[in-house]
Amino acid sequence: MKILVINCGSSSIKYQLFNMKKEVVMISGLAERIGEPEGKLTHIKYPDTEKELTLVKEEPIPDHKAGMNTIVSLLTDKQHGVIGDAAEIFAVGHRVVHGGERFHAPTLINDEVIKAIEETIPLAPLHNPANLMGIRVAQTLIQHATQVEIFDTAFHQTMAPEAFHYSLPYEYYEELGVRRYGFHGTSHSYVAKEAAKLMGRPLDELNLMTIHLGSGASTCAIEKGRSVDTSMGMTPVAGIIMGTRSGNIDPGIMIYLAKTKGMSIEELDHVLTHESGLKGICGLNDMRDIHRKAKEGDMRAQLALAMFVRRIKKYIGNYLAILGRLDGIVFTAGIGEHDVEIRARCCENLERLGIVLDPKKNKQEHEGPLQINKPESEVALLVIPTNEELEIAQQTKELLEAKGLV
Repeated sequence: MKILVINCGSSSIKYQLFNMKKEVVMISGLAERIGEPEGKLTHIKYPDTEKELTLVKEEPIPDHKAGMNTIVSLLTDKQHGVIGDAAEIFAVGHRVVHGGERFHAPTLINDEVIKAIEETIPLAPLHNPANLMGIRVAQTLIQHATQVEIFDTAFHQTMAPEAFHYSLPYEYYEELGVRRYGFHGTSHSYVAKEAAKLMGRPLDELNLMTIHLGSGASTCAIEKGRSVDTSMGMTPVAGIIMGTRSGNIDPGIMIYLAKTKGMSIEELDHVLTHESGLKGICGLNDMRDIHRKAKEGDMRAQLALAMFVRRIKKYIGNYLAILGRLDGIVFTAGIGEHDVEIRARCCENLERLGIVLDPKKNKQEHEGPLQINKPESEVALLVIPTNEELEIAQQTKELLEAKGLV
């Protein structure tokens, strides 16, 4: 069974083609700067699982339909492709950022589902329109394939009301859907399952904390395989400090800025999402640059690192209190997988909580999963590369099997 995974952004299309019989990637690629004067498409194939960059095209990509047309043609191209005909694609799995309260699991796409996603656009105005665009184009170009939606928010729909409600007038929840939804669900779900395999224990027996640290960052408390709390909220702005997003702040600050600086809603939104976080503190949002400046003695870069780590450590304490017992902590995504210093500082002075890092193991070079705790640590400390695309493909396959469509 071959499943194509599509992650459609406002000006980009990420894609991967999987052979689900072996659970291996056959093709991956990225079309970016769609609709801009200078477009770019990077296409990679994996003959015999060895990565082979076959094409980089730098030319305008007028719209998403044109981008998808090029992608589908490359999949079947004699030189750059790995399949003879698009009819070999059995299903297409789509990443959809926001499913609201309605969607708790992977869903077969039909007109009713598309309408429901349209209704959630006010909750994710930057993401859901682009996700819908990708669905509509794929329906046109790959008509024979079953189309499936995988929602970032679905994994967190197991949170209890006391975890997802805000202390605001209750009618805002009833009328407008104001509540915590959480994001990065496919990543948290994937690494939790991989952690259980690495620990040699059933997932439904484990209490885990997963820490997704990239430009966007979030944490998740997982009790017996179910998300019970997460740092992101109604939007992906909440939680720990991110590259350009603020994370949790006093909401009164926005009122103060509006009054004293005369800032509009649009200006405040831009500041919260594009000018805050690490960038707001030290002017940089790439963690590698921040480390370099901090080592050079830049006080604001040092402050940014200290604030970033402190926020994460506060969530470790919070989740331990909520879960009652913590069996493992998983670091994932770009920073979580590769930043030795951040991992070390996040685990520093937590021995009384049963968290004991092994500095030598933490510094080991690795491509796959890595366990970085000392033997006496009561909590397993794991570094696990995330694979959201494979998680989407796996969930798509599981839904098709459950529906008897395979």
